Amino acid sequence: MSEQLKVPTMAEYMAEGKQPEILFWVGSAGSYDDRAKKITRAFVKLLNNAGVDFAVLGAEESNTGDVAKRAGNEFLFQMQAMMNIEVLNAYEIKRIVTCDPHSFNCIKNEYPSLGGAYDVIHHTQYIKELIDKGRLSVKGDTYKGKRITFHDPCYLGRANSEFDAPRNVLSKSNANLVEMKKSKRFALCCGAGGAQMFKEPEKGDKDVNILRTEQALETTPDIIATGCPYCNTMMTDGIKAKEKEDSIVVLDVAEVIANSL
Repeated sequence: MSEQLKVPTMAEYMAEGKQPEILFWVGSAGSYDDRAKKITRAFVKLLNNAGVDFAVLGAEESNTGDVAKRAGNEFLFQMQAMMNIEVLNAYEIKRIVTCDPHSFNCIKNEYPSLGGAYDVIHHTQYIKELIDKGRLSVKGDTYKGKRITFHDPCYLGRANSEFDAPRNVLSKSNANLVEMKKSKRFALCCGAGGAQMFKEPEKGDKDVNILRTEQALETTPDIIATGCPYCNTMMTDGIKAKEKEDSIVVLDVAEVIANSL
């Protein structure tokens, strides 16, 4: 990276006796997956640009346990959750922002019953908030005239009824937003949810991600945008299977905006 990104940890804030505005929950994909790391960097670039006082847990962050729960290992999920909640509560965390709808859904809806109640927001919601408050200004030239179709992540859209924030943010890029036939509440899963990401697909006529990619291609897009690292992987694989990687790019909403700064 040519530019220096500022990423302070909660421990550093604590040492100074300060609280950040938000805790950025990076998530396992955003920490370890090479493609998802680019989404993490793009979001941090936006936070730095907007002058947001934020921190990460760093080495103290552990997997949310979401995948274990979806795969049926409730015991492992609760162990992971309790460990994370202990750390979050010790730091007196109030507001959490994450780029991963799976972490978002899990911490927002499943941690409260285990003693972890926080204001949890998805990064597209937070970017919208920064733009609305005038803290982030987007120059809408980079994608002007480009066709973008947005794929709704299940855990953001259908599970948590957030359909507007990502579209609102994408519209700031001055691109032409084109909707797939199946979008918003009727959007099709990318095929990675419910821990399916980590197993081979079952026998059938067609993989779900290929079907979803075909629906996206019907809109003749230049860019398929999404707000989830899993969806990004699945749609990218779909584009490769269709041999369209030369003409179509899959980007996270944060990357679209970071490129438009």
